[in-house]
Amino acid sequence: MKISREAATTARRAFRMCVEGDRVVDEKLRRAFKKIAADKPRGWQAILHELKRLTRLEMERRQVLVESAEELDASARERVQAGLAGKYGEDLTFEFKVNTELLGGMRVRVGNDVWDGSVRTRLERLSNSF
Repeated sequence: MKISREAATTARRAFRMCVEGDRVVDEKLRRAFKKIAADKPRGWQAILHELKRLTRLEMERRQVLVESAEELDASARERVQAGLAGKYGEDLTFEFKVNTELLGGMRVRVGNDVWDGSVRTRLERLSNSF
């Protein structure tokens, strides 16, 4: 959906008003959605669409996917969680998966950041260097 510059600016401004520190306040976001839907300013549907997109991006930024070649024990999970919580904050959502194609090591994805310490990737880099 193509939206006007004015609608995008209004949505970004509304989204910034819902952020305190580095976190989105759910109640403020709900009020912003309700106010825009009730007042129906010019381009209100595009504003709501962009506000929804910004919210989705913020939620994805807080999700963590940890893939490992074999199941991680409780202490390894806790170390990963503690390390990432120290870097990104406490309100992360973790998902642990087993991916045998990695051969060894693990791949961690936090939002758009990816750390790949898998054996498979190292072997691919080595084969590409020849």
